[in-house]
Amino acid sequence: MKIFKFGGASIKDAESVRNVANVLNHYPGEEILIVVSAMGKTTNALEQLVECYINEGTDCKQRIEEIKETHIKIINELFPADEHRVHNDVEILFMQLQLICDMPPSHGFNRVYDQIVSFGELISTKIISSYLNSSGYQNKWLDARRLIRTDQNYRFARVDWNFTERMVKETILPGNRYVVQGFIGSDDDLNPTTLGREGSDYTASVLAYVLDAEEVVIWKDVEGMLNGDPKIFDNVELLKEVSYREAIELAYYGASVIHPKTIQPLQKKEIPLRVKSFLNPEGEGTVIRKGSDLNPFLPCFIKKDNQMLITVSTRDLAFIVEDHLSMIYKLLHQHGARVNMTQNTAVSSSFCINNDPISTPSLIEDLKKEFDLTCTKDAKLYSVRHYDESARERVRATGEVLLEQIGKDTYQVVTV
Repeated sequence: MKIFKFGGASIKDAESVRNVANVLNHYPGEEILIVVSAMGKTTNALEQLVECYINEGTDCKQRIEEIKETHIKIINELFPADEHRVHNDVEILFMQLQLICDMPPSHGFNRVYDQIVSFGELISTKIISSYLNSSGYQNKWLDARRLIRTDQNYRFARVDWNFTERMVKETILPGNRYVVQGFIGSDDDLNPTTLGREGSDYTASVLAYVLDAEEVVIWKDVEGMLNGDPKIFDNVELLKEVSYREAIELAYYGASVIHPKTIQPLQKKEIPLRVKSFLNPEGEGTVIRKGSDLNPFLPCFIKKDNQMLITVSTRDLAFIVEDHLSMIYKLLHQHGARVNMTQNTAVSSSFCINNDPISTPSLIEDLKKEFDLTCTKDAKLYSVRHYDESARERVRATGEVLLEQIGKDTYQVVTV
């Protein structure tokens, strides 16, 4: 069995959904498990709905209607006949979403987030599965909440591998093709959980590991893994082969093509991961597997926007020592802050983190109770794997340099 994962950009409208069927037609007769993300920018819209709901805003219903209209438009283009079952299936899901938002919030942000945002994948898979069936590509729709069991670390749930393996092997049988949601699972009480942003890649990896899949293919709007995002960097080139280790390094530093946790399960069983273009299914793409680090061997550029640089200092100019750092990292962990770069001096420590609109303000308030702080918003973090002097100068020229680090294989710089 092969695992195919289609992200939001590949199913953003009716034409894109039709193209999914076209891609699958290149693999006649093969057993394929299809993992699907939410459509287009639906996750972003649902995140805005979460904030509205948590803050008890009055326009939640309007936000739901806007999301619904987007999906109904796609359904109407794919299924002109109103009596098609998918209309009713999607209507029920939106009714469930509205019922949640009609009740006062009774849980914390993270649990509410998972409960609401998971609807994006549920809705998209209903549409995709129905369209493929109507097009002659017979498949069964599965609910990932019944397959992927996790802990209760909402928004960043960890997989219960033993339970997940048992459920997957009992449900997914040879000789069939399936459509299932990426990104979501459930805890022991069947409360929805999510695996982190871009977690659909990880879902594909988990299922491949459990099923001993032949390979995983992630379908993107680019030809494969490039040595930089073509929307940001000029003259980028296709990487034909990438080792598991190098892919993990690139993902860690923020390469957007692969989710950071995706590679590890595949590496354990040496299952290859291919990144291909849904616009050019016959293209060679990139294969990630055991072998040489990169082919061709080039500097790889990664940019992370929406960063905050926080510099923490002791109030009496005492040295920053282990007990201070322990306190700081404990707070970073409690607030779910992702530290992308850190640097210490005698009396200060600097942390470049993702600037989360919910968790970062409360983190700063807690740090201020014990330390003096300097915060720089709207920073950018550039990381270059296998850099040379030309690559360093290329990213240094993007703005005022606030912080930089030079390692053996990786160069990082924070600019504004």
